[in-house]
Amino acid sequence: MSNLQICLWFDGEAREAAELYTSVLRDGSIKGADQYSEVGEQHTGRPAGTEMTVEFEVEGVQMLGLNGGPMFTHSEAMSLMVYRDTQEKLDEVWDGLLAGGGVESQCGWLKDRFGVSWQVVPSKMGQWMSGDDKEGAARAAQAMFGMKKLIIADLEAAYRGEPVTS
Repeated sequence: MSNLQICLWFDGEAREAAELYTSVLRDGSIKGADQYSEVGEQHTGRPAGTEMTVEFEVEGVQMLGLNGGPMFTHSEAMSLMVYRDTQEKLDEVWDGLLAGGGVESQCGWLKDRFGVSWQVVPSKMGQWMSGDDKEGAARAAQAMFGMKKLIIADLEAAYRGEPVTS
């Protein structure tokens, strides 16, 4: 087990978020949940017996959803990156995370319906952006800047100096 776990703060939607993430991402499973106690209720105002945390795993990463309340929200300053090898698999993650009210952004970024920022990226992105071919990297970056959802064939074509089809 890793000594690092990601904790995401929610205002009562931790279970719903964990269910979405475990259904969209690989190797997803909900591991357990804890409820607020009377002591927790005294300190947070959340009723005893309501769900405080939901522990889950996706893509081999341990995560914890905390129903902490409305005082903190997510921002683009922190995002979770998901890599996929094929357009079909990239599209599945992209569409799944947008389901129910998510919002597309630029360059492969999106916010899911809970406000969590994600980057859904081709597995070869690092190769295209920091490979030995600096001109190819510049072309791939230029193509990426014009996209919301990333299109693998277009990024690869741009990197190679070939016409982009979309």
